Amino acid sequence: MRAFLKQSLLIPVIVLGGCAVGPDFVPPESPKLATYSDEGTGISEDGEIRLVTADAVPEQWWRLYNSEQLTRLVEQGLQNSPDLAAAKARLEAAAENLRADTGWVLFPSVDANANSSRQRITGAAFGSAGNPSVFNVHNASVNIAYTIDAFGGGQRHLEYGAAKVDYDAFQLQASRLTLIANIITAAITEASLREQIQATEVMIADEAEMLELTGKQFRIGVIPKAALLAQQTALAQTQTLLPSLQKALAQNRHFLAALLGKYPSGNDLPQIRLDELSLPQELPLTLPSTLTQRRPDVRAAEATLHQANAQIGVATANLYPKLSLSGSYATEATRIADLFSAGTSVWGLAAGLTQPLFRAGELRARKRAAVAEFNQAAALYRQSVLSAFRDVADAMLAIEADSRALHLQQQAEKYSAETLALVREQHRQGAVSYLALLDAQNRYQLSRIELIRARATLFSDSAALIYALGGGWWGGAQAAESGAMEKPL
Repeated sequence: MRAFLKQSLLIPVIVLGGCAVGPDFVPPESPKLATYSDEGTGISEDGEIRLVTADAVPEQWWRLYNSEQLTRLVEQGLQNSPDLAAAKARLEAAAENLRADTGWVLFPSVDANANSSRQRITGAAFGSAGNPSVFNVHNASVNIAYTIDAFGGGQRHLEYGAAKVDYDAFQLQASRLTLIANIITAAITEASLREQIQATEVMIADEAEMLELTGKQFRIGVIPKAALLAQQTALAQTQTLLPSLQKALAQNRHFLAALLGKYPSGNDLPQIRLDELSLPQELPLTLPSTLTQRRPDVRAAEATLHQANAQIGVATANLYPKLSLSGSYATEATRIADLFSAGTSVWGLAAGLTQPLFRAGELRARKRAAVAEFNQAAALYRQSVLSAFRDVADAMLAIEADSRALHLQQQAEKYSAETLALVREQHRQGAVSYLALLDAQNRYQLSRIELIRARATLFSDSAALIYALGGGWWGGAQAAESGAMEKPL
């Protein structure tokens, strides 16, 4: 793709050899920052995840989770996603339009014409009133036309088209990155919801058993009715959790199916579990000075800025004269057999010069509008850079905070499990009631649910960081997706 874009930009300069009016585009410099944020290093005290400075994110960064099922999901999405197919088609259309414009700007147009007509004249047009004549006229001609790009308006137009190709190429990679991140996040969410449902079902079963024992105790007068009602309320409240979790799981699977280009019904999506995913202990962190070159959305904003800059040149060139050349060579005869006989040839040469004299301020207003649009694009580019750095800073802070939360939740789950084991042993020895054992089991399942959520959150944080860094779209295999754009002009 880069070779195609360079070729598209250099050919007009080489062939025309002239000076293009308007400002030459200067790519914005990357911010000179040493760190992404003053808060949050992305490293937790327990070392759950460490950020390692790297030159680039791995091209197939989803393999960091060591899940073949997840890899298959991502590959299916890349192959079948309608959004990705639409982005590829937009890029191809932009490239073909640039090729068309290149031929229009750099080369003359040559057209061949052939026609035959039957005419009747009276001679009045020649000052005589003779007898009317009826005859045939056959014509074959070649016409050539060329507009000289003396002030570089055509060159700026091609520059605009090449920047449009850049924009669509970066939009393709942005769509690809978003698709991958959404698939990974959806798979993590599904695994989390599935395990939460299992833990909730165990809780419901335990509380139902507890309610049955409480009912027996109430009927023999051991406990008051308030205790029975309290247990019934607890069971009902826990039961209300299950439908919302089941709904969220079904909707998430519908979302994941759509990402893979499948219908919600009849899909064969695998059931991924959290324990089948490996949380990367080390995540690559590229330098802040490279972020603007690695984020496809920022590169797309830069391409938009380039387009706006080229439009200033086009608007400026419209203020200057336009010189056009044309020529034709034809042969004309009353019989087809005589078309190429001696004395039947006709030819013509013409040159035209057009200089705007009075447009009521239209052309200068259009130039001022182009400058204003450039300033708008520059402001939007700066905003995209700020958003990119904020995304990385937020993701680093989230990893640090959620790593601590996971560590604490692991301790809570551990203590809850130890408590359950102790209460189970006490119950075996007859020291505590069965209700106490069921209550300990219920508390352990609650801790387990919170641990599941904490693990899923940290998984999502890791994907969010790589997404914020721009993923690995500049890798060779991904760039090859744009290989269709590298055809010669």
